[in-house]
Amino acid sequence: MADSRTTRSSDGLGSSSPAPAVTRAAAVLDALAASAGGRLTLSDLSRELGIPKSSTSNLLLALEEARLISRQGSEFTLGRKLVELGAAYLSRLDEVQEFYRYCEQAPTLSGETVRIAMLDGTNVIYLARYEGHPAVRLTSNIGDKMPVSLCAVGKALIARLRDHDLDDMFPDDAQLPVMTPKSLRTGRELKAQLQVIREQGYAFEDEESTTGVVCLGVAVPTRGAHGPSLGLSVTALKATYTPEQGAQMVKELRELAHSLGNPMGS
Repeated sequence: MADSRTTRSSDGLGSSSPAPAVTRAAAVLDALAASAGGRLTLSDLSRELGIPKSSTSNLLLALEEARLISRQGSEFTLGRKLVELGAAYLSRLDEVQEFYRYCEQAPTLSGETVRIAMLDGTNVIYLARYEGHPAVRLTSNIGDKMPVSLCAVGKALIARLRDHDLDDMFPDDAQLPVMTPKSLRTGRELKAQLQVIREQGYAFEDEESTTGVVCLGVAVPTRGAHGPSLGLSVTALKATYTPEQGAQMVKELRELAHSLGNPMGS
């Protein structure tokens, strides 16, 4: 793969942007979020942006003053201000508020671990999580990303895409991320499962991301022409899961999906 720096001008990332500082600041946050340990040095970030250390240092100083990043010795991490901004964003999503209201009173879902997620390319991002079952805490948290091939909600969402778009995203020989022995391994396997999901109207994940855990997922009807692509999932322990329980979970997930996808409310 070609060095990404060869695609940049000599002025580094953001040089062609109408607001280079903003573009570079966003790149800093993205780099810190993607780093394995959540920490990067000035040198690391200077290389990532392709600009001198002096310019990077000034940028980091501004981000630190805004509490968007935090300095820990010679390293930088994401700042707590991002949590405040994320919480403010989620609090203004009507879908998230309705999600919590429904889960609290639902006969079955009120005792389970339920999540709402948004499609982001070949991943989903979890926006909210209702904790009705403290035993299932190995699954993703708010803000986490998960490859669509590894989760029921992701597969339920991409099952709505057109076949030619799926072929572009997941060629038959594409190698998918693997987390357990039951994870799907190729684009061909994924697309075969999507056909089943389309027929039954929901997705079932059988220990594909976490051993001992199963998950059911449904897509939320699109809310308006430019609404986010949202999905719902419920997680259960395989040792206690039954088809009858699953049928009730799917029924309630569909009711909630209908409510969230209806601009007039439930």
